[in-house]
Amino acid sequence: MNRALRFAPAGSPSLRLLPLLCGLLSLHGAHAAWAPKPPPLATQWTSQVSTTNALPEYPRPQMVRADWQNLNGEWQFGNATAGQTPPFGQNLAESILVPFPIESGLSGIKRHQDRMWYRRTFTVPAAWSGRRVNLHFGAVDWEATVYVNGQRVGTHQGGFDAFSFDITGNLNGGTNELIVGVYDPTDAGTQPVGKQTNNPQGIEYTAASGIWQTVWLEPTPSARITRLDMTPDVTGSALRLTVRGTGLAGQTVEAVAFDGTTQVGSAVGNVDGEIRIPVPNPKLWSPESPFLYDLRVSLKSGTTTVDQVTSYFGMRSVGLKLVGGVLRPVLNGQFVFQIGTLDQGYWPDGIYTAPTDAALKFDIQKHKDLGYNLIRKHIKVEPQRWFYWADKLGILVWQDMPSMDSGKSPTAAARTQFELEMREMVDEHRSSPSVITWVIQNEGWGQYDQARLADLVKGWDSTRLVDNMSGINCCNAVDGGNGDLVDWHVYVGPGSPPPSATRAAVVGEFGGLGLKVAGHLWNPNGNFFSYEEVPDSATLTSRYVGLIKSIQPLMNRPGLSAAVYTEITDVEGEINGVLTYDRAIVKVDANQVRTAHLNLIAASRQLNTQGPLPLNQYRSLQVMVPGYTNRYLRHFESLGVTEVVNSASNGTLKQDTTFKIVPGLADAACYSFEPRNFPGSYLRHFNSRVRRDPRDGTALFDQDATFCVRPALDGSPGVSLESKNKPGFYLRHRNSEVWVDAFSDTLGFRQDAVWGITVPWWQSNANVPQGTFQSIQVTTAGYTNRYLRHIDSLGVTAVVDGASNATLKQDATFKLVPGLAESSCYSFESRNYPGQYLRHSNSRIRKDTPDGSVIFNQDATFCAQPGLSGTGVSFESFNFPGRYLRHAVSEVWIAAGIGSNWDSPESFSADATWNVVPPWAP
Repeated sequence: MNRALRFAPAGSPSLRLLPLLCGLLSLHGAHAAWAPKPPPLATQWTSQVSTTNALPEYPRPQMVRADWQNLNGEWQFGNATAGQTPPFGQNLAESILVPFPIESGLSGIKRHQDRMWYRRTFTVPAAWSGRRVNLHFGAVDWEATVYVNGQRVGTHQGGFDAFSFDITGNLNGGTNELIVGVYDPTDAGTQPVGKQTNNPQGIEYTAASGIWQTVWLEPTPSARITRLDMTPDVTGSALRLTVRGTGLAGQTVEAVAFDGTTQVGSAVGNVDGEIRIPVPNPKLWSPESPFLYDLRVSLKSGTTTVDQVTSYFGMRSVGLKLVGGVLRPVLNGQFVFQIGTLDQGYWPDGIYTAPTDAALKFDIQKHKDLGYNLIRKHIKVEPQRWFYWADKLGILVWQDMPSMDSGKSPTAAARTQFELEMREMVDEHRSSPSVITWVIQNEGWGQYDQARLADLVKGWDSTRLVDNMSGINCCNAVDGGNGDLVDWHVYVGPGSPPPSATRAAVVGEFGGLGLKVAGHLWNPNGNFFSYEEVPDSATLTSRYVGLIKSIQPLMNRPGLSAAVYTEITDVEGEINGVLTYDRAIVKVDANQVRTAHLNLIAASRQLNTQGPLPLNQYRSLQVMVPGYTNRYLRHFESLGVTEVVNSASNGTLKQDTTFKIVPGLADAACYSFEPRNFPGSYLRHFNSRVRRDPRDGTALFDQDATFCVRPALDGSPGVSLESKNKPGFYLRHRNSEVWVDAFSDTLGFRQDAVWGITVPWWQSNANVPQGTFQSIQVTTAGYTNRYLRHIDSLGVTAVVDGASNATLKQDATFKLVPGLAESSCYSFESRNYPGQYLRHSNSRIRKDTPDGSVIFNQDATFCAQPGLSGTGVSFESFNFPGRYLRHAVSEVWIAAGIGSNWDSPESFSADATWNVVPPWAP
């Protein structure tokens, strides 16, 4: 067992020297020697790159063989045209350093073209005689056609996945000629391109065409292993391994797992069949403890080993779980808030390709240093060594599928190609323990079939979470409703979507605070992009830490579980990085930022002690049977039933399906359900029928009204509710009625007895007179003579008393009507401007006329909550949960409860609490 191959695949002297000894470039005739072209901005690694050390590390750390030959280095390069005959035996005019994309300074080309030729020669070591020789490409963007000694060996389409060809039959026994023709139209085509464009500006960047990952040779036997699919089974204390292979003739597989040099388990089996390797008392992988086991896999004919590879794996589980009544992602069964950055993987000197392996590692290590536990790899797929460092250093990864061009509706052929490349992405990286989420589409970029694609990817890999659409509230993107996450983008934010019974709430992008750092800009004279520019590092740090602090109330309500800040580094004209584009400057105070992250993560861990349901909070109970998830538990004429509820439902129905979850009347470790509109009554069972009745003070009633949470009988993320005084009897629905029935071991019963706990249909938890004129009084001590009013269309607070003029009194009077976007919330209609409403715009409150848009109706809707200061009422923004109507220096805004732009949380709570009082102008 060569442990160096796991911990440092490049660390073996033989592996370092082999590319130099066996892969020396042999080019003949006149051609320009390679020389780097100055990038617009250099990094500390730029000068370390040369023709003899272009990414010399072993490129496939999860399937290592001892023999290989690196073909990175100086190649010939030339222009190409469509249909052109390959330049066999001809010198090309230029030299390029592989594997840097042609647009990069390190390539020596530093320009874009759609078609190109690469050429070099190589010799195969004599020691490889009798074995098959495989030619591997880490990635070529986008279409590569490969020729060896004048013979076409294959074509591959896809800019982000590895491919290979068996070239044994094409070799000549001496010096071999290798030619690669590449076609890459970038965003002029229909293929997945991510952020690449032929016209870089704003949030789209320089293209990365041609060979951009390592090219290498590998000798193998005829019968050989081609892939390892590894899935940890933590509850079963085993690794599920499927070995893929080719050239087989009845061989078997032997797999042995190691903890260091100690063997922990072994198993035998067949290629393409699942093999379970025991891992007793597994050491769990996590960002805090990224422990990796070693693995040796042997392909055997009888007792003879014909092929062998070494690998590594991590034992960890990923899923969804109710934590405090909110569905959240869990790692190893525990919720931990995922806080990370958008990582686009761009480099000023190498574009898509990090200049060195140390540089590739640097970005991940910097995340760790700053206290992040998550990276969203944004619409780019990195080389396998990036995933190796993510696994080894310990960082959670959301892996995006690179998007198609954002401005095009994808054709049928483009969709087919997108799905082919997406399957390759999943298969190539499915064994990496750091990858916990597949992100399918981003905003509206090439958007189509979100629900189907979510189900498709979940079918390929059921062990990870699926984010079907990151940014469903952005850019008119439509949410397909499937997958495991509901994902908003909120700039500057943060914000949170409401979680559901089937999907956890995340904010896939927020932030974007910009700071220009002189001397570290891609184009000092260019246009710069950020969502909010700040003047200096101290301001950036203060503002950033404030944003992180404002996440915590969103984590508690409505239940945010992850947040991705834009972004880790500047990228070209974007200046919203935590680091500069050259990675030379950390723009923020690292200690303050790290502390803010660790405090947030520590607070999230405390939620695991709350139990599955939230106490003293309102929730709705959703039917989880497929095809009936639009139905909810309600009380109707005192009886428990299920009924269809949606946003258009009337207020009575919404209140009937909203219950306060309180400690069980007969057992505080269990739960009772108090209807919102009938305080003092509870759901209970009587002669097995579930009904709403007033509490009568008897022990029998309390027992009948107490239900204990059990894991969902059908294995879903929901819960089953067992009767306290009739063990083995569960709350279930049948034919729209709700009963407490004895357990029956059928799929139908198991599904009928599972409930999803969701945000309540009645979203105002405080009662405010609706349909009447009211005035809104400040409650902050010393300012209670001030009231909310509008003046010159803006919301302010002003002193109002009996002597005030009629205009002021009318400006300070509003009719509280059912919310324009949600009838269980409220909108404020001006007394003297009927048909006009208070709304927020860029966080400021103003009086405007409705324009008929959904966004206006949402901006003008506020949900009444118990006053943050303990009295009165607070008005929460409908479309920005966690932000409240608040006055500050006489101006009225919506603002987050905690943040650097505001004073103490206590002061905020007072300023965001109001009294609803009789109107100044009835």
